Amino acid sequence: MKKYILGLLAITILLACKKEDKEPILAENSVVKEYSPIQDQDLENAVIYEANIRQYSPEGTFNEFTKDIPELKELGVKVIWLMPVFPISEKNRKAKSDLMVEDIEDPKEREKYLGSYYAVADYKEVNPDLGTPEDLKNLIKTAHDNGLYVILDWVANHTGWDNVWIDAHPDFYTKDANGKMMHPAGTDWTDTADLNYDNTDLWEAMTGAMSHWVKEYDVDGFRCDVAHEVPTEFWNYATKKLESQKSLFMLAESEKKDLFKEAFDMGYNWEGHHLMNQLATGETSVEKWDEYMSRNENDYQEDDILMNFITNHDENSWNGSVKERMGNKAETMLAFSYMIPGMPLIYSGQEYDMDYRLKFFEKDTIPKIKGNTWDLLKKLGELKNTNAALNGGKNAASYTRLETNKDNSVYAIKREKSGDVVYFIANLSAQIEIIHIKGMSGKLTDVIRGGSVNFKEGDSLDFTPYGYRILRLDK
Repeated sequence: MKKYILGLLAITILLACKKEDKEPILAENSVVKEYSPIQDQDLENAVIYEANIRQYSPEGTFNEFTKDIPELKELGVKVIWLMPVFPISEKNRKAKSDLMVEDIEDPKEREKYLGSYYAVADYKEVNPDLGTPEDLKNLIKTAHDNGLYVILDWVANHTGWDNVWIDAHPDFYTKDANGKMMHPAGTDWTDTADLNYDNTDLWEAMTGAMSHWVKEYDVDGFRCDVAHEVPTEFWNYATKKLESQKSLFMLAESEKKDLFKEAFDMGYNWEGHHLMNQLATGETSVEKWDEYMSRNENDYQEDDILMNFITNHDENSWNGSVKERMGNKAETMLAFSYMIPGMPLIYSGQEYDMDYRLKFFEKDTIPKIKGNTWDLLKKLGELKNTNAALNGGKNAASYTRLETNKDNSVYAIKREKSGDVVYFIANLSAQIEIIHIKGMSGKLTDVIRGGSVNFKEGDSLDFTPYGYRILRLDK
């Protein structure tokens, strides 16, 4: 009888735990949203968040990140991009850019180095350091319950040196003149083995691996690492097959134009990012930015989308924190990235004013204290989500460069769609400027600082060095 009672008690506790596990984690005052696959209209007002799970929390797990998904929703995030979630190869694992783990004699010192996220050991498994497959599925479901989508970082150009394909399919790999597998030519990615897309059997295997995550985990798309190093024909083939299962969002780490014709919805705004860095340091002029925008209008198709960012995992770890690269101009450039056409990116830690470089090959963690950047991102996210003038998808709002009395140092634009109008003016000089703007008038509300003004053509605005304003036209 006691065993029977204890058994019932155990079952009751088990059921209670299961019931508790299924309770959705939701943003305050929100309800579970009925999930439907991502569509083009979802991209118009989206903010994308790059989640570095290893470094997001002291625990470095899916579960710790999942708890914060409702808070990310407060920032206007609609798409979560998970950095690679796969097991990391141990063979030829890097400790630093120029040091391999096997070259370190001290066993304790060796344990610190967890390897590159981009040296994949198995395309169909989950890195146990991050959690279990069920933990990842729960993360994705929580995102869906909150009306967010999840895409996986996909590394199709190369694998780790102990990937399951190394022994099972050596014909998938590029060989050197001596017939040996090699790392990607022209790179220092010595912890990876280059894949050879001349072999169409590889196309089928890679597409099948991607399909696994759509079928088994219900992911909403992929961010594809160094997509330009993989043949466009493969991406066209893979995307067509994957989208026969459900509508997906495809992001290329590339600016290569032909990738967008069939395979990808969005690419990286790398050139724009480098120009933003140079604008912040005074190394380039507003005129150079205007030339860049004019080229984009001619070079890209009307429905191509670029991802705008002032930081990401590469920039932070290798080129410096936002503070290092942009100093006290970072806030202006963050606002800049939301105002231009495209989709803005938030990288893990950016929302918490992170002012240091995250370690790449070993465990680190981001800060978790909300400050000025969190408050700014909330305002920018709300405007991006709710005002059609900042639509940046396949049916983007119009972009008009406005003339000012200081066009060499002042950037003034008008974005407009469906009756919504937003103006962005930034003084990108080290001097105080009194600015006259042509083509701007009406009752304007300062979105960031509050307050309204009836502005007439010919009126002026005062700007501090690297000051900016986002003004919404009241209807």
